[in-house]
Amino acid sequence: MKTENTLSTAIGTAKWAFSTRRVRRADVAGLSRAVTEARAGDLVLARIHSIGSHRRLQLASGRPSELYPQDLVVVACGDRYAADQFEGIARIGPTAADLLASGGVAGEMRERNGRTSPPTRITPMGLLLNAHDHPVNLSHYAAAPGADGAMPPTLAVAGASMNAGKTTAVASLTNGLRRAGHRIATLKITGTAAFGDFNSYLDAGAHFVADFVDAGMVSTYRQPIARIEAAFDLLLGLATDAGCDVILTEFADGILQQETAALMRSEAVRSRIGGILFAAPDALSVAGACRTLDAIGLEPLAVTGLLTQSPLASAEATAATGLSVWTRDALRDPACATALMARVADAMPRRDIAA
Repeated sequence: MKTENTLSTAIGTAKWAFSTRRVRRADVAGLSRAVTEARAGDLVLARIHSIGSHRRLQLASGRPSELYPQDLVVVACGDRYAADQFEGIARIGPTAADLLASGGVAGEMRERNGRTSPPTRITPMGLLLNAHDHPVNLSHYAAAPGADGAMPPTLAVAGASMNAGKTTAVASLTNGLRRAGHRIATLKITGTAAFGDFNSYLDAGAHFVADFVDAGMVSTYRQPIARIEAAFDLLLGLATDAGCDVILTEFADGILQQETAALMRSEAVRSRIGGILFAAPDALSVAGACRTLDAIGLEPLAVTGLLTQSPLASAEATAATGLSVWTRDALRDPACATALMARVADAMPRRDIAA
């Protein structure tokens, strides 16, 4: 009884990360000390050992919480790919692990960007178990599939890299379409659990927001492509069930990142979208991306991103590729947003598009 009470107290006082938002806390019935057996998606009860790069934890409630040494946290074991921060794998050491992402992803850091501080370190206390003595895993809480119906026009937003302006583009276009009277679904297809993009979509006026966590994954890095394809289909179905008439999908990182690159080649993905809006930091990135995408039979509808802050860079991109450049203000304009999605609707596969 004492052990049960101690666990209950720890679970009740711990800071639950955003990555765990779908988990029913009442399902936790035990704790396993075999932390080295953790797999991607397993929940880990841990104590903050030392504060590093991530000084805050994104909570399941949707707000950030300052971290202090000795804080109890519940995070998910997972992989992470972030060229601007860390690359790490879903591996928990017997006495220590790294906080790879502030959304609540723990693992073993393998690479670190030179401009980033070392990660926050945690001391694992155990894997959370359910009533059947199985690890509590995010895959157990994936949303049920939606109806298999006709899809609304669907636009993919991809980019040259992290921080190229993809989320800003999705949020801006969401706002423009909302003001034009549309019901918009915004979906994050790849990446690592975090609430930054999620909240940005909601703030912009999206009617429905979901990501790969809703499909049972803490991160899409190093996951089988077939699983991500299935998650893509699941999220599209949920968006359709939510009564949305437009779907915007964001692909994390850049088009050279392994999972995003594979999805750009995937017929299961390509047959479900009507076009790509490409975000880039400069004109050369746009030119290189066009060559990369052309090699696999894709061409962006238009360009956006950080380069739109520079009229000269925007002019260079258009001169090099012939593509139009859309600023944040243009994407927010209801008439412009509607015109862009009309092009997407025209390009959608006839077997999928909704009336």
